[in-house]
Amino acid sequence: MRLVLISDTHLPVRAKKLPEPVWEAIERADVVIHAGDWVSVGLLDELEARAAGRAQVIGCWGNNDGPELRARLPEVARVTLDGLSVAVVHETGSAAGREARCEAAYPGVDLLVFGHSHIPWDTTTPGGLRLLNPGSPTDRRRQPYCTYQTATITAGRLEDVALHNL
Repeated sequence: MRLVLISDTHLPVRAKKLPEPVWEAIERADVVIHAGDWVSVGLLDELEARAAGRAQVIGCWGNNDGPELRARLPEVARVTLDGLSVAVVHETGSAAGREARCEAAYPGVDLLVFGHSHIPWDTTTPGGLRLLNPGSPTDRRRQPYCTYQTATITAGRLEDVALHNL
């Protein structure tokens, strides 16, 4: 199962559209995960239209998302993908203490995808919770590159996690 992870797209404020390499990755994906701050419902509509019948779109709303997105998306999305328990949330608080805080807040979850900071993150807690933040494909802020992540899930195992610079 091929995953594409994005967050903090802020369309059309930070960019008019997703970069083409992200769309190319999405076209090859089985699951697309968006960890909030879509800003425009248009991207959700486009992702769902492009994925229809081919890929699953999983997302949550972020602090910059208005009522229309909040009506269609949960604050925390939860799903099991090929035996892997996944949660998607926008904010996890400051980097200090993140692992312990998330492990306590998401018991039984194998993978937590989050956003908000625009800073890529990849750690595993002592209890085995994998934390991934794909950064932003459209607004790098203090980072050297805009980014997104890809990964695969095989028989309940997360593999091949990769950060892609744009």
